[in-house]
Amino acid sequence: MESLSLLLLLGILVLAAAFVAQPFRGTETPSRSEENARSRLLAEQERLLNALRELDFDYTLDKIPAEDYPLQRAELVRQGAEVMRRLDELPPVARRTRQVALASMTDDAIEERITARRSERREKVGGFCPHCGKAVLATDRFCSHCGKALQ
Repeated sequence: MESLSLLLLLGILVLAAAFVAQPFRGTETPSRSEENARSRLLAEQERLLNALRELDFDYTLDKIPAEDYPLQRAELVRQGAEVMRRLDELPPVARRTRQVALASMTDDAIEERITARRSERREKVGGFCPHCGKAVLATDRFCSHCGKALQ
């Protein structure tokens, strides 16, 4: 009886160890790794676009010397082109699944989704802050950009 309970306990421990070790095996499916790579590249692309906008804005405010601006801008554009090239090399998985989902829907269902989306957007837009001019939502009591109270 004791050996049977010991064997059962050993079996449970092996199963528990396999379950706990599963995330550490590193067996990531190709679609998951492609999805992670796409996500990283999209985040990098957004970061580079923001940096480029900020560089252009700083140059218009004369915060950056005229001789440094073309070099910095060229480097950011080069990095952005590289990220976009690497994004183009990835297979378009997300777009394909969305097309399949839309192809299986009827025209009426698609029209209903479009109408619902437009009404949601219409309800959210509240105009612009009178102090800084940034867009605000209809439910906002204060501007999220400058912090001034909205009327």
